[in-house]
Amino acid sequence: MTCHGACMEYVSGKLMRRNYTWLLACAFSIASLLPLAAAAQNNPSADSAAAPKTAQSNRVRIEVVGGDGDKPVENASVYLKYVEERKLRKDKKVELNVKTNREGVAHVPDAPLGKVLVQVIAEGWKTYGKWIEITDPRQTVKVKLEKPPRWY
Repeated sequence: MTCHGACMEYVSGKLMRRNYTWLLACAFSIASLLPLAAAAQNNPSADSAAAPKTAQSNRVRIEVVGGDGDKPVENASVYLKYVEERKLRKDKKVELNVKTNREGVAHVPDAPLGKVLVQVIAEGWKTYGKWIEITDPRQTVKVKLEKPPRWY
């Protein structure tokens, strides 16, 4: 029953006692929640301090270099593939795709902990793929690409 419906019943005189108890219950619940809302608005420092820690806490860094001089490889596609286990349904296969920047670094936000397949594909380089165990949420993974073999 909405508030408008309750007011209409009150005006028409039907179930007057029931409306009073319903209105009192609504007023009491709203009055009891107001101090909680005011306290949450007055303390933004606790929320803002917790938010950056969780936002940056699970960010894996992948460094891609190639060749004899370990030059950074920019614009390489980095794929992370893993299985997200579920209790009630079938396990979900997840694939993340990020690109490297000019320094050859790719940041993967919210990377899972556990066994992950890392694949790197870059133009002019041999494709890389390896299973890696991610144990630290701030872990750095170093990938070295090789030149492809010459075709005669």
